Amino acid sequence: MTSEIEELLKPLRLAVAEQGELVKKLKAEKAPDIDVTRAVAELKARKNTLENKIEELIPKENKIDRSKLEDLLKRRFFYDQSFAIYGGVNGLYDFGPMGCATKANLLNEWRKFFILEEQMLEIDCSMLTPSQVLVASGHVARFSDFMVKDVKSGECFRADHLIEAHLEKMLQDKKLTAEKRSEIENHLRQVDNMSASDMQEVISKYNMKSPITNNDLTEPVAFNLMFATSIGPTGTIKGFLRPETAQGMFVNFKRLLEFNQGKLPFAAAQIGNSFRNEISPRSGLLRVREFTMSEIEHFVDPSDKDHPKFTNVENVEVVLYSAENQVSGQSAQTVKIGDAVRSGLVNNETLGYFIARIFLFLTRCGVKKEKLRFRQHMSNEMAHYACDCWDAEIHTSYGWVECVGCADRSCYDLTQHAQHSGVKLAAEKQLPQPKVIDVIEVVADKGSIGKLFKQNAKIITGYLEKLNKKQVEELEVRIQNAAEGEVELEIDGQKFNVKANLLKVKKYQKTVHVEEIVPSVIEPSFGIGRIMYAIWEHNFVVRDAQRTYLALPPVIAPYKCSVLPLSANEEFKPFIKKLSTLLTNVGISHKVDDSSGSIGRRYARTDEIAIPFAITIDFDSLKEPNTVTLRERDSMQQIRIDLEEVVKVVGDLADLKTTWSEIVSKYPLFEHQTTTGKDE
Repeated sequence: MTSEIEELLKPLRLAVAEQGELVKKLKAEKAPDIDVTRAVAELKARKNTLENKIEELIPKENKIDRSKLEDLLKRRFFYDQSFAIYGGVNGLYDFGPMGCATKANLLNEWRKFFILEEQMLEIDCSMLTPSQVLVASGHVARFSDFMVKDVKSGECFRADHLIEAHLEKMLQDKKLTAEKRSEIENHLRQVDNMSASDMQEVISKYNMKSPITNNDLTEPVAFNLMFATSIGPTGTIKGFLRPETAQGMFVNFKRLLEFNQGKLPFAAAQIGNSFRNEISPRSGLLRVREFTMSEIEHFVDPSDKDHPKFTNVENVEVVLYSAENQVSGQSAQTVKIGDAVRSGLVNNETLGYFIARIFLFLTRCGVKKEKLRFRQHMSNEMAHYACDCWDAEIHTSYGWVECVGCADRSCYDLTQHAQHSGVKLAAEKQLPQPKVIDVIEVVADKGSIGKLFKQNAKIITGYLEKLNKKQVEELEVRIQNAAEGEVELEIDGQKFNVKANLLKVKKYQKTVHVEEIVPSVIEPSFGIGRIMYAIWEHNFVVRDAQRTYLALPPVIAPYKCSVLPLSANEEFKPFIKKLSTLLTNVGISHKVDDSSGSIGRRYARTDEIAIPFAITIDFDSLKEPNTVTLRERDSMQQIRIDLEEVVKVVGDLADLKTTWSEIVSKYPLFEHQTTTGKDE
């Protein structure tokens, strides 16, 4: 940023820094929660004001015309609204041939870059998920937003968004008194922390109505964002469409560990669709109800989070927007990932390794380096169990958008599923020296318990086997006090009276050579639709003020090349067929365009759909040796090359094994008959 812009931002940065210091002070003094919450809300508001001002000051030439981009994407059917002939459904989109091919290439590159490179274990789990799995993960209790409804039409709105939009519109009134303006701004700062009753109070106070019909609104209610369903014809098994792919990997941890011969660390990966029943989806592909995720769960020893390949990436420079930068109003900083880990800014090597790999993947696939940053979660954003979290945020015309999350989730998920399922989800770690440990356990008379309790016997014995040391000691006291009587056991809401003489507490010592550990999990989570949209924005080009096209990197372009005969001359057809066969045989996707129109117009059509290279068959191709021209989309340069060689060259260019500048240095440039240097 220029010094003039920084001067304009200086008072806003100072305001953030002052509030950041106040938040730190309140936390250090262990101030009441309400005071801390208000201070954090004010800090967030000041941060948003700073970010919005930075957005305003971005030079116009660095902004894209979103309407032109979306026109291209929908006209050439990269994507469009689902069920459009029936009026469409908000938050649901279909990818057309070009979008589908781009997505397939992006996912294929993701597989090569992560799964193959890191030898990850890929699995594919059910999208239908029984409710008890999502109760254990916390989604049933916490995965919700507040919603209001139009009392007549029934249309739903997300309450916080509606309140924000209404209050922001009120602030545009120049006749507002200073007192009223201050009151409204205070409400805006508190929106994220409002309860249902707080929201209703604000909605009533400012007489907020439906923004579409101006009808009255219902009171806010919590709405769980998961799609509920029932599994099976009886309807007794409650389930949900999964809100993320991660849970499938956690519940399969035991099988994955066995497959990996019991060794840590290892990583599981999954690509698949997830579902979130957004109340009012908006911003195109950035907030949808069904979306593709690529997630990694890297299981690691909690006491050793070093990564064997960290030295390969330690010099990669990334832009880090740390929590400290955010609370002090500072800009994000460019840092070598090795320095960030050594200084403690990034919690550990494995987390740092994945941050660097995410950066390299995104930039390889077309995200501009200058529009990519990693923002650290502040303490009020981070889950209580998480060690450190960073989001890869990509700058678009919608502002900074979170596209990849990278979190050290500690051992929370495996612990939760172990507690709720009763299945041990742990790994064994070899001890440097054997050690003697004290063991205390309940030994039950299984035969007698089986006769007395029949089908409930397994519930009782299973419960007793899972008791920890403290619980066993408490039960021992109850057994001793009961003498010849009974001990009451409460298990999942059921009560069982078991004779005390059927239960014994056994204490002994044993020598162990291994110890059980519950692994920590480092989780990179990719939102594929968001990444695709960001790449399309970053590579949208307007040529000659009118022509628009997508300059996608060859590695994810929907087709790697086009095959274009100069005209409809019959003599060209055998060469078209031969080239198409050669390209197909080596797996190079291509499009033959033998339609009418000048070659310049056809180049423009293939540029529009991001095809990076065009092979043209002209009259010189008919002569021995048979040659063709190869055109590069972005520079519009062409070379003349032997027909037998062109397939390998296109393959190398598409796989990024070589560059166009290297090719130009080896082959003669081909000049158009019109010496303008531009397509017709």
